[in-house]
Amino acid sequence: MARTFNTSAPDFETRFSRFLGEQRADGHDVGGIVAKILDEVEARGGEAVARYTAQFDELQIDPTTLQSDNVDLAALAADCPADLKAAIDFAHDRIAAYHSAQRPSDHSFTDEAGVELGWRWTSLESVGVYVPGGRASYPSSVLMNTVPAKIAGVDRIVMVAPAPKGEMGPAVAYAALRAGVDEFYPIGGAQAVGALAFGAGRLAPVDKIVGPGNAFVAEAKRQVFGRVGIDTIAGPSEILVIADETANPDWIAADLLSQAEHDPSSQSILITVNEAVGRAVDNAVDKQLKTLATGERAARSWSTHGAIIFVADLDQAATIANRIAAEHVELAVADPDGMLPKIRHAGAVFLGHHTPEALGDYVTGSNHVLPTSRAARFSSGLGLYDFLKRMSVQRASPAGFAALAPAALRLAEAERLPAHARSISIRSNAVQDPGTGDDG
Repeated sequence: MARTFNTSAPDFETRFSRFLGEQRADGHDVGGIVAKILDEVEARGGEAVARYTAQFDELQIDPTTLQSDNVDLAALAADCPADLKAAIDFAHDRIAAYHSAQRPSDHSFTDEAGVELGWRWTSLESVGVYVPGGRASYPSSVLMNTVPAKIAGVDRIVMVAPAPKGEMGPAVAYAALRAGVDEFYPIGGAQAVGALAFGAGRLAPVDKIVGPGNAFVAEAKRQVFGRVGIDTIAGPSEILVIADETANPDWIAADLLSQAEHDPSSQSILITVNEAVGRAVDNAVDKQLKTLATGERAARSWSTHGAIIFVADLDQAATIANRIAAEHVELAVADPDGMLPKIRHAGAVFLGHHTPEALGDYVTGSNHVLPTSRAARFSSGLGLYDFLKRMSVQRASPAGFAALAPAALRLAEAERLPAHARSISIRSNAVQDPGTGDDG
């Protein structure tokens, strides 16, 4: 059973603030372990990657090529069932369409001073996509991270995915080929992140690393950030459902469990204006857990991190939801469009009773790589923009230079940067010699 909160209770604020501050990470101190692995990969390249892959994944790879005779992407993809291939194709096309619509335009204008200003967008040259492997098989992660990069025009897309004992899901292999992966290496963990960041063997370093992973992968991305770009430091999955009396408790229970089943550290929250709905959802969760194959970890998630919050009205529900800033927010209410403007902080919003979060995980086309751990307060989900850079462009005519130079010169002098000032005065009729400033 999840914890319950009621905004009318005198201790609500104290209990809710404590709830918001709870940590849901696994608690392991992985920083030192990851730092050691990254140092070795940077120093020894493919040799270190091969050794760690043999140690952690029981897979022998060539230190130069980082490939294994036991893992062939094309052969694995051929084993993917036809109906699953069709589903991957369907999802691919919807994801491609959604992200194609995000493409921004270059722009320029000339202001009243006669200065031409603007910006242009260019794609990254290379991206590394990390895909979880092992017992799990996530073709959707391949598509969500690779398709936007391809649409953006990234020249080189490198996928890494662990293949313990040479095992890898055929669906992942097919999704990689369908999405247009240029290079694939059967490596995982912090050593794969290091290989992408520093280069190893024939794997040349990339400019940015995207994709989810375990605590070691997340920490490795944190440590290489600055050497390369990263998408985000992903935490445990989250879902928040706002429900009124029109909601179906069985449907809501299934939606809450769709995230709870990911991991015991996942979080599922219901905010409702109707106490009867809240009680019915709680009962439905208990009932569904008994028949859920992933019920053990879902039950741990629900009892440890789940919550049912009773509020006075939907305005209060929106206020609470914005404080939580969840990864996924479902509006299971009679008028979701009327409520949407009140939701300010969420990774993704799902409107109405027939839009479960699980649709967004796979086939709506929207990206499922989203901010967690309240990061939706200041960040967005993965999109086309993550694979593009914006460059500012400016051009001053002689008249434009004359209009801007006096103020620029004065600011350079105020900041005691004589070379800046000379760069301006040398082009004008300024009489002051900036070379005599205090900085010499």
